[in-house]
Amino acid sequence: MQPILIVEDEPIIRSALQRLLERNGYLVRVAGSVQEALDNNDLSALSLIISDLRLPGEPGTDMIKHAQGTPVLIMTSYASLRSAVDSMKMGAVDYIAKPFDHDEMLQAVKRIINDHQKGPETSPQQAAPEQGPSPRTGNEIIGKCPPMLELFKRISKVAPTDTTVLILGESGTGKELVARALHRESLRTSAPLISVNCAAIPETLIESELFGHEKGAFTGATSARNGLVEAADGGTLFLDEIGELPLEAQARLLRVLQEGEIRRVGSVHSQKVDVRLIAATHRDLKGLAQRGEFREDLYYRLNVMQLELPALRDRGSDVIEIAEKLLQRTCNKLGKDKHLFSPQSLQAIAGYHWPGNVRELENAVERAVILAENGIISHDLLDIDYEDVSDNSSVTGITNFDREIPLGSEVAAPQTAENHEELSLEDYFQHFVLEHQESMTETELAQKLGISRKCLWERRQRLGIPRKKSSSQSA
Repeated sequence: MQPILIVEDEPIIRSALQRLLERNGYLVRVAGSVQEALDNNDLSALSLIISDLRLPGEPGTDMIKHAQGTPVLIMTSYASLRSAVDSMKMGAVDYIAKPFDHDEMLQAVKRIINDHQKGPETSPQQAAPEQGPSPRTGNEIIGKCPPMLELFKRISKVAPTDTTVLILGESGTGKELVARALHRESLRTSAPLISVNCAAIPETLIESELFGHEKGAFTGATSARNGLVEAADGGTLFLDEIGELPLEAQARLLRVLQEGEIRRVGSVHSQKVDVRLIAATHRDLKGLAQRGEFREDLYYRLNVMQLELPALRDRGSDVIEIAEKLLQRTCNKLGKDKHLFSPQSLQAIAGYHWPGNVRELENAVERAVILAENGIISHDLLDIDYEDVSDNSSVTGITNFDREIPLGSEVAAPQTAENHEELSLEDYFQHFVLEHQESMTETELAQKLGISRKCLWERRQRLGIPRKKSSSQSA
């Protein structure tokens, strides 16, 4: 097996990522800068290079020109998202935003290495069977119930086309997995898939982020910038939570669908783009359109092919198969020996209504693995009440999680510099917040971590880190 090279100057992240990959069977080498990577490694003998965008000395994008054919995955914070997209135009195979969750990183690494080993000559059509979902789709999306089999059939039919797809489903059902499957099995698979969560970008920035801007278009626009739609040219644009898109941005998006062109903020000129659009939402877009909260013409443009993901409670025996898969993956992620569900816990999993869907199940399993002492996942560790499905108060602490930082170890006191190397990614978040929250405002903390204030608040809730109130901070 060829090794993976991590180029990251932050010891905490470098060490945590190295341990994560090694626990999952990969050989790993590390470097703190581009120069160190070049001095100590034959880049052509690597299977993958994972490089931070911002490094001392040469930027991480310089690894692309030195890579000698080895794929490069760029890591970046949200604040540098557009620069990461620019790096894909320079030849990076993909980018991943920090802080990322373990499964997201492992899936990206596996996908990139597999694609690189297959080589450019293998098309998605050659790799897929004639009937049913492709093996790659089936590996990520588990399901044998009739609604999921119908979903797989529709994916295989619509993926090779350029038809706009609208994915519907409750939060936590796996809409982004469907979008990735559509892109992988499309004729655009060698081009970028640009994923954008419309709810995560401030309303004042969404148009600039999506469509780009000219120099001087607004305060702070010191240079012209490409937008994410332009970055997806030739590939696929996935707009998650499209129901949160402001009306002004909706009008610009409609132009992309109708005319195949964009106009940057502050520009009077349009330019052509070739983008396949996939959108997703948990909201009733038709109802929003009827109330004037979503453009009706855009709704009909989006709703060419509709794919609906069933709620976990409607998937029958799938829930047990998914739970078993999540248990195995969680044990690998946490470096635990094999765990098993007790008969009562399996009954609870099958009988509970899972209002947070797969995301809630995933976090319940992870919490249970952390707390289990004898390798057996008992019913009480899942913290669900399957006998009274109308009362979900026992699981309010684990619903509606996003997947950027998974539920991990218990909240720890600030670590000293001597044991930074032993911190995981979630420990790093806890350490940073606990160490700096008395001297920084919430806005400053969020900016330093490269996330929004909303994400910062959600992660505080998830990891049980209360906000410190001081005389210098408002309540």
